[in-house]
Amino acid sequence: MSITAPDPVTSRTVTLREARVPEGGLYEGTRTLQPFPEGWEERPYEHIEVVPQTRVIGAEIRGADLTRPLSPALREEINRALLEWKVIFFRGADLTPDQQAAFGRHWGELETNPILARGAREDIVRFEKGGNAAPTFENVWHTDVTFRERPAMGSILQLREVPPIGGHTMWADMAAAYDNLSDEVKERIDGAVAVHDFIPGFDRFTTHERLLELQDQFPPTEHPVVRRHPETGRRMLFVNTSFTTHIVGMDRTESDRLLAHLVRQAHVPEYQVRFAWQPGDIAFWDNRATQHYALFDYAPHRRVAERVAIVGDRPF
Repeated sequence: MSITAPDPVTSRTVTLREARVPEGGLYEGTRTLQPFPEGWEERPYEHIEVVPQTRVIGAEIRGADLTRPLSPALREEINRALLEWKVIFFRGADLTPDQQAAFGRHWGELETNPILARGAREDIVRFEKGGNAAPTFENVWHTDVTFRERPAMGSILQLREVPPIGGHTMWADMAAAYDNLSDEVKERIDGAVAVHDFIPGFDRFTTHERLLELQDQFPPTEHPVVRRHPETGRRMLFVNTSFTTHIVGMDRTESDRLLAHLVRQAHVPEYQVRFAWQPGDIAFWDNRATQHYALFDYAPHRRVAERVAIVGDRPF
């Protein structure tokens, strides 16, 4: 709509130029930043200290010895911190592979992953990047293994070797991303289902022969575009660049345009936390509620990390 008004200097009638910008962009303004679900009961912590790192995502946990089995009370508080802050950090935990796996098993069965390099145990994945490392599949916003029928509930990553500069990891809160969508977009994706497939995420870094060996083991699967958190009930965006191929029932152009808008939400800094690693640090993230991005900005130096992932439920 054109707007005309008198020019305050010349008194001539002038027309304001159209405020045209590309469709589907990210724009400035106030964003809703609510860390906890509506009605969530905030309680004091008695066994750990929780130090938030941003308004909505990320907290450092102090006072927990992860080298020993967790008491029920300590496990409950760590889990509550995970639900509230989506990714939690333990400085200098320095766990052995067995201790790292034992810590993860407090939350359930551990995954094995035949696509990625194995670490010291069958249920540990190893990420080792050297000076001449091949391109990496880690430096893109993604949620782990959404191509599975039951994507990981959470992942626990420990840095064994840290480069002298760079190598940080970032996480984005996908509940905040959903909260700030327009009502129009929320209506379009309410009840929508998307297809997830491992091949797009690994095609650039894996031989086609290896992909052929694995494709029957990991057929495409469908998940809701907006999932509900099984413990908090919060609604969260559940699509990502690596594995989400299309929205069911939409033509390709419409699906691509809508997915591009949705996955772009992880790029909003207000929804993010960035972690600078030191050797022995642990990050434990809620894979149901976040996306993450591992920066590959440290060549020619090395970065070595090991991860366990906990089997999750089927998204709903």
